Amino acid sequence: MELRDYIRILRKGWIVIVTLVLVGIAVGSVVSILSTPRYEASSKVFVSVSSAGTVAELTQGSNFAQNQVKSFADVVTTPVVLQPVIDQLKLSTTSDQLASRVSVTTSTGTVVVDIAVSDDTAEGAADIANAIAASFATTVSNLVPADSTGVSPVKITVLQQALVPAAPYAPNTKLNLLIGGIIGLLLGVAISVLRSTLDTRVRNEHDVENVTEAPLLGGIAFDARATERPLVVQDDPRSPRAESFRTLRTNLQFLVASDRPTSYVITSSIPGEGKSTTAVNLAIVTASAGTKVIIIDADLRKPKMSEYLGIEGGVGLTDVLVGRAELSDVMQRWGTHSLYVLPAGRIPPNPSELLGSTAMINLIETLEREFDLVLFDAPPLLPVTDAAILAKHTGGALLIVGSGRVHRGQLKGAVAALLNVGSGIAGAVLTMLPTKGPDSYGYARYGYGYGYGYGEEFDQPKGKKKGKVTTP
Repeated sequence: MELRDYIRILRKGWIVIVTLVLVGIAVGSVVSILSTPRYEASSKVFVSVSSAGTVAELTQGSNFAQNQVKSFADVVTTPVVLQPVIDQLKLSTTSDQLASRVSVTTSTGTVVVDIAVSDDTAEGAADIANAIAASFATTVSNLVPADSTGVSPVKITVLQQALVPAAPYAPNTKLNLLIGGIIGLLLGVAISVLRSTLDTRVRNEHDVENVTEAPLLGGIAFDARATERPLVVQDDPRSPRAESFRTLRTNLQFLVASDRPTSYVITSSIPGEGKSTTAVNLAIVTASAGTKVIIIDADLRKPKMSEYLGIEGGVGLTDVLVGRAELSDVMQRWGTHSLYVLPAGRIPPNPSELLGSTAMINLIETLEREFDLVLFDAPPLLPVTDAAILAKHTGGALLIVGSGRVHRGQLKGAVAALLNVGSGIAGAVLTMLPTKGPDSYGYARYGYGYGYGYGEEFDQPKGKKKGKVTTP
């Protein structure tokens, strides 16, 4: 993944990340509150070797003490030193348990031994540290044999008595909060990346570009009321969704202006991606700009065009293809602009054969001569082959991709279905896009174009859902 992919993942998963960071901090706080305070006190002892007083003897004694101080330090945590301390202070512990609370350190080149003790109470830590220092001095004098004068050559001197600590060294509340926050942050980022990796749905234009090289012509904003008002460019011309159809119209004009047929099949990978509503709204906004447009309901299995546009759909495309009716008799003019509609007609038993027939090819050629733009609303590509067959004889397919609806594997299958029959993909259109957030597209991301009187291009009054139908 590229850097922008990780940024998008973090933007999408920021709620999870922030939540887990707060949870981590809360856990750190609970741990600090519930932890028993621990105090630490330390005493220091000095190891020396008695000598006759000459320089050579003093030097020899000092070197001997430095060489032996590590061995003496190891003696501190042995039972021979700790057991007298336990008996003296009447501690309810064993020598091994007490040894786990004692740390002994020495610095290289010195003869100073630092004895640190941790305990649940400040006074207890100081008393134990001082008692261990005293017991250590007694033990060493007993371990080292006495010289000819009856005096032990090694002497342990207490340099620093352990003081009662003013505050506990544990728990470290700030450290616990920091560790909890960092763990929460890492966990939140990991979960967000994992969710994005396991999510195979197409979310944005980058996902589409990874599947097909076809140009992305536009993005249609998501509208929760799309089923209630499919003709949004008429019912709510100032909405983000209506504006996205105008953007799509503008981008499509570049395709129409090139040296290629002016007919396109509008299809999708699976049902429910918004292909029919996209086809209808695109036809309306294109016709409102002065283009002569005809939209044909080529979904001969589940036609919806007549329902959306409020026209009679009893006769239409199927009747023209089988020779029962003439084109001029069944296509209907919709609204006050140059928009014509050819309903599906009666549902035939052989839709694929009918759409791939010679009669259909001849009809496409006729429509391309008479209209500036010809749009076919075809079935989805994965369930049936109708759209792929039809797109082969047109300028290509406009592939509708439902954001969050279709999976990348399904989109790959739809692209392959078109390429396998020699059909071209004129472009892709993302639908159901959020107007905010990392997966928004184009104008929805930058907020261009609102409030400039788009309603004037529609002659019908606001709120009227059905267009006036006339025959050409």
